[in-house]
Amino acid sequence: MRRKNYNPYLLPPWLRKTRFYCRTIILPIVIFQGVRVFIIPTTGDLILLLLLGLLAYLLLTDWI
Repeated sequence: MRRKNYNPYLLPPWLRKTRFYCRTIILPIVIFQGVRVFIIPTTGDLILLLLLGLLAYLLLTDWI
């Protein structure tokens, strides 16, 4: 089955702005969380880092 072409201009304007701002701020948040996990590693912080990393990957590759 072929995947349909993705066109971000078909989204509502508020959703395009939200995606743009999320893409802009996700990398500094992931880097901060990575430094925090490196200094004081806890299970909750590690899980949060993995989830943020997955979210960053999905946002930057236009899957979301």
